[in-house]
Amino acid sequence: MSRPELADLTAARTRLAGVARVTPVLTSGTLGSLSGRTVSLKAENLQLTGSFKIRGAYNTIVQLSEDERRHGVVTASAGNHGQAVAWAAREAGIGATIFVPAAAPMAKVEAARSYGANVVLGGEGFDDAVAAALAHVESTGATFVHAFDNPRVVAGQGTVGLELAEQLPPGPGTVVIPVGGGGLAGGIAIGLRALRPELSLVGVQAAACAPYAGLAPTGPTIADGIAIKVPAELTKAILRDLLDEIVVVEDEAISQAIVLLLERSKLVVEGAGAASVAALLGGLVPGQGPVCAVLAGGNIDATTLVSVTRYGLTSSGRYLVVRIVIPDRPGQLARILAVVGGEHANVLNVTHYREGRSIGVLETEAEVTMETRGEEHSQHVVEVLEAFGFTVQRLR
Repeated sequence: MSRPELADLTAARTRLAGVARVTPVLTSGTLGSLSGRTVSLKAENLQLTGSFKIRGAYNTIVQLSEDERRHGVVTASAGNHGQAVAWAAREAGIGATIFVPAAAPMAKVEAARSYGANVVLGGEGFDDAVAAALAHVESTGATFVHAFDNPRVVAGQGTVGLELAEQLPPGPGTVVIPVGGGGLAGGIAIGLRALRPELSLVGVQAAACAPYAGLAPTGPTIADGIAIKVPAELTKAILRDLLDEIVVVEDEAISQAIVLLLERSKLVVEGAGAASVAALLGGLVPGQGPVCAVLAGGNIDATTLVSVTRYGLTSSGRYLVVRIVIPDRPGQLARILAVVGGEHANVLNVTHYREGRSIGVLETEAEVTMETRGEEHSQHVVEVLEAFGFTVQRLR
């Protein structure tokens, strides 16, 4: 399978003119202050269908022959590619069947259905979805549009690189790109190596699924969009030749990046899209110069966003949960709440236990969840409670 070249990316950009948005590059003073570098964000979360995937899907489908169009298209996807194929197939007037893992976010599943695709759920992960999609190809003759192991798809994703070549200021810098199957990073790398060779290119994977970094999968990740266990030979070769480095980030760091982007940049970004920012904030991006983090997608459903936000706030110390043993006498809980309120922490929940715990006969236990200003404030609240004579065990 031949590697796309700059001419393929340029042709893809022509096909995508008036279809895919030229997404903005936004400067972030907050991220700049936190990282000590000039930081910009390539906001592909604002792209049509909510991610960069529309670029590769449309570039592929628009080039199908009449015979291929008659049989329709089929794909496997963790969600974003499926949405993009569904949208592009609808625009081309052809049928589309999308196979997604059973645990795929419902926001992505429903979006694909809303574009008219037949969405089939099943299997534990992307590889199971691929197997099911290929079986469908055998039985129907439909054209399989792979999420990343396809030169036309990679060329389409590479139009992000062509835009960055024009949008980023002259001179050295670093572009940080989430890596799943490698189509986005590979396409961007082809474009920038040809047009902006002075830029360093760093790929980012989630620690729970980082085959390009040589790590075995360990379980699910909030960065489901880049949770690809088996890289393709096409993209593996491109990344090996053109990326400077691949780094790995934990889910905790990704969740904190999602919360920060939401609060300070007013951008809704999914786990896979926020991995680039997590790497930057974690000090994993080499160099001292300007950095552009590619926000690959924004398709995070409401329930996941709530869970991730809570996790991100907890891991950053802004949710404090403590267990306090107190004498079983009237007024003791009121004392705790008075102390917490006096330290300007906001109590969210109180659970009172008298049974089922290892406490004395004349003792009771309170589990208090509160909102604080951050880790330093949380530690201060615990110290004040202890100074008032309470036995405090921090749970989170």
